[in-house]
Amino acid sequence: MTDFERALVNSFNNFFEQEGIEGIAHRKKQHRFSSQLCDVLVDSPHETFYLAIENKSIKTSSTNKLYFTQHFSDTEGGHQVERITDFVQRSGRKGYLAVELKRGRGRPRKAYMVPWEEVSHRYRNGEKGIHVDEFVGFPEITRISGEYNFADNLVEMFT
Repeated sequence: MTDFERALVNSFNNFFEQEGIEGIAHRKKQHRFSSQLCDVLVDSPHETFYLAIENKSIKTSSTNKLYFTQHFSDTEGGHQVERITDFVQRSGRKGYLAVELKRGRGRPRKAYMVPWEEVSHRYRNGEKGIHVDEFVGFPEITRISGEYNFADNLVEMFT
């Protein structure tokens, strides 16, 4: 589990505990030779928090775009965007892409939540990816003292 995935799982679970909301965020154990559908799953009887989240971290010093060819896998089972789209549709979850921008030494990381429909739409339309500058148009995951925190904007983010 990456630091970003762990931070999202912890942030969701802290939010649920603090707000007294039934829900749990978790990451399925990944086995060496099997792929997982999404990085983080959030289960809750509340429809708002029934989520599938794919996480990506990119260094803005080495790329200006999150590319569908470079940052997503393509296996015998199909392209990762296609596989996640199928999972989201069949499971009834709301899908999101959580993107962490590593902006270099001395600059804090930023993260954004992109609705999966947007990712799927761009992929189906033959776009190469999503430019780094475009992420600011999506909800930002607040970062307090180096930790991601959904408490301030979680409800607005997922409704």
